[in-house]
Order: sequence, then C-alpha cells, then structure tokens
Amino acid sequence: MAARPATALYQSMAQPALIAGLELGGTKCIAILGSGPDIVHASETLPTTDPETTLSGLEAILDGWTFDALGVTAFGPLELNPDHAAFGSIRATPKPGWTGTDIASRLAARYRKPLAIQTDVVGAALAEARWGAARGLANHCYITIGTGVGVGLIAGGRPVQGVAHGEAGHMRVARAGGDEFLGNCPFHGDCVEGLIAGPALARRFGRPGREIADDAPEWALFVHDLTGLLHNLVLTAAPERIAIGGGVMATREQLFPRLRNALADSIGGYGILADYAAQLDRRLGPPGLGTLAGPMGAIAMGLDALG
Repeated sequence: MAARPATALYQSMAQPALIAGLELGGTKCIAILGSGPDIVHASETLPTTDPETTLSGLEAILDGWTFDALGVTAFGPLELNPDHAAFGSIRATPKPGWTGTDIASRLAARYRKPLAIQTDVVGAALAEARWGAARGLANHCYITIGTGVGVGLIAGGRPVQGVAHGEAGHMRVARAGGDEFLGNCPFHGDCVEGLIAGPALARRFGRPGREIADDAPEWALFVHDLTGLLHNLVLTAAPERIAIGGGVMATREQLFPRLRNALADSIGGYGILADYAAQLDRRLGPPGLGTLAGPMGAIAMGLDALG
C-alpha cells in the first residue's frame, strides 16, 4: 500500500495494533515495536551514517518483526505533498549525503503495510497529544534541540502545514549584544539552528554542550537565542503548551526557569499575552513523555496509518 502523510490525531482502537516505528534522527535512529508508551515489545538504536547503511540496518531490524503498520518520523526537510514525485523523501538538508533520499516509497514497497510519514517534531507533538503533556489540547507545539532545531506546531489538532512543512528552527532572531558568532547552518548561517543546535554549540564554544558546566556563561547566549524563537512562536500562535526536548535540553532541564523568565520579559506585558506570561510554569516545559516523545511519534504515525 502506498504511503500517505499523517495529518490528524489517531483515535484509539478497541484492540491495540502492533506498530513498527522508525525515528530517523540526525545522530541516531530508533526502531521500536509496540502500541504506545506502556506497550513496547522491542527497541533498537543505530547510528545515523550514510543513507544506504542506515536504511539497510533499519530494514534488517524490521525484517525480524511482525507488525500491522509502519510509522516513520524523520529529520528534514521532508516532502510531504502526496502528489509530489518526491513524496516521502528528504529534500535539501544540512545532513551530508541525505538530500534526495527516498524513505517512504522504499519502505512501503518492501513491507506492503499501511505506512505514514511525518517530520520527527510533528510526530513527537502528536505523541504528546495522545499520551503526554498535551493531552486534551488542540493547539500546542514540540521543539527539539539536538543535531538540529525543529518545531512541530499543532493547531486545531492538526499539523500546521502549507505548501511545505514549517521550518521554524531556521528562523532568524535578534542577536545578543557583542555576539559575533557567524553561525553553523550551511543554508542560513546564524539562524536559530545555526546558533543553538548541538554542532553549533560545539563550534561556537569550542566544546560539546555536554561538557559545558550548568552555571557556565555560555548558557546565557543559548537562553537568549532560544527565547527569540519562543517569543516569535508565542506571538504567532500562542500555543497552549510548548514542550522542548531533544538531546541538548534533555540534560539541561535547569534551563527552563531561565527560559520562562526570559520569555516573560520578552513578552513585556503585551495585551492578553500578559496572562500567558504569568502561566509559563505550566505552559513551557519538558515533554510529558520525556525521551520517549520521539519514538512514540513514530508509533503515533503508524496508528494514524491504520485510521
């Protein structure tokens, strides 16, 4: 069966289906077999290397599993227009060697199971709505900060998408005074991803983020730049909740109070958003699913494929 894009939250089935999920990240890929966060039968992790090695490794795992549907979430940009000849493939990306890689058609032809594909951040956002901290919310978003920076925005229970999916992680924000780092994004230089993604931090500060002490002054620049992204998201969409995950933030949850204070200051008491700023303790935080948000995004897409 041909793959199709996931566009709506999946409604629970009477009996849980068995889903094979693939989360393709910039650094690692996760293959997971289950029906939700409380029903996981297997999970394996592979490094993300070149496309053929990576996809062949994932297929070797899937070949040993029995499943009802396949959900795929991936770093992007992805072509998600089902009428486009390149549907389900990766478009021009900073990830070396991956531009033009066909994911959906390859997997659909091999397994002939219902399949849905989405960006990793939208998948995680939908998983948060189904099982995590965004349950019951129609308007929310998930931000990942890892190898790249991505934003999955949900409005009215559906992913926000025009002629292409959003790339808010590449927006430009006002720079901190005296900060002259040129940025690490090969497309946009000092966009948000070029300033605060894992590789950008390593280049900017001369060592990986994991080696920077919690109280180091470098985090002030990180908070400043991420606050610029958050300010623009709140002024544009006022999400009911904003979850921030990914490898960088997963070990830096102590930054959330600083981000809340900086975002409240940035909103500056403007209009009805003054109330929003006063509610940031519950509106801005880590994903309810923790590090499972990404893999569960792939499971959610597989469930959607059956819908």
